[in-house]
Amino acid sequence: MGDLEIRAAVAEDVPAIVAMLADDPLGAQRETPDDLSPYLTALERLSADPNQRLVVAVREGRVVGTLQLTIVPGLSRRGSTRSIIEGVRVHADERGSGLGTLFIEWAIEESRRANCQLVQLTSDNARTDAHRFYERLGFVASHVGFKLQL
Repeated sequence: MGDLEIRAAVAEDVPAIVAMLADDPLGAQRETPDDLSPYLTALERLSADPNQRLVVAVREGRVVGTLQLTIVPGLSRRGSTRSIIEGVRVHADERGSGLGTLFIEWAIEESRRANCQLVQLTSDNARTDAHRFYERLGFVASHVGFKLQL
């Protein structure tokens, strides 16, 4: 993957992150790239929380991917810690390049470093390509997820 760097996201990355979040039919309905203030506020909250890792993949000075990794201590599974991978996006120009695989492998390794015993993620029912991608990486669709909009 050459000169790829995975690092913590900073405020200057937010426009590129939001553009990637909005760059599909689902994201286009829920993201507002014309108003970055709520995203900048969210980045401040994430950066202050030691259990959150909002990262970007950068190639040649350009943000080409993003994901959020959340570390969740718990009581179940004998007090195990788990991680949640969320908001995975790869720039359209980079899809199919192997970046997504490297990104998820990075998140798994980061989870191991945080002594997690389980890595989990959710994916919208409509994202069938993403489901195949995660299954190829060893993830199992073992649960049904539920959401309640507030």
